[in-house]
Amino acid sequence: MDEQEPCSHITAIKNVRLSEDYVCEECIKHRTEWMHLRTCQTCGITLCCDDSPQKHMTKHYHSTQHPVISSAEPGERWLWCYPDEVFAEY
Repeated sequence: MDEQEPCSHITAIKNVRLSEDYVCEECIKHRTEWMHLRTCQTCGITLCCDDSPQKHMTKHYHSTQHPVISSAEPGERWLWCYPDEVFAEY
C-alpha cells in the first residue's frame, strides 16, 4: 500500500485504539474463522478483515459509518479510512 496524505478522519485520531483480545468478536459468536484482524477507531471493536470469509469489519463500517480502522496484527502500525480510501502508517 502506498502511503497518502492523511485525511481529516485519520488526523482527528489522537490515540490509536488497540485490540484487547486477539479475536474477531463476530467470528467467535458465529463459529467462523478469520484471516487478519482490524480495530475500529471509533468504538474499539476488533473484527476480521476483507481477506476473511465474513468480512466483519467492512460490514461494521457499512452499518455504523465508523470511518477509521487500524491493523490489529502484531508488528503492523497502520490506519485505513473507509470513506476517503486513505492509508497511513503511524
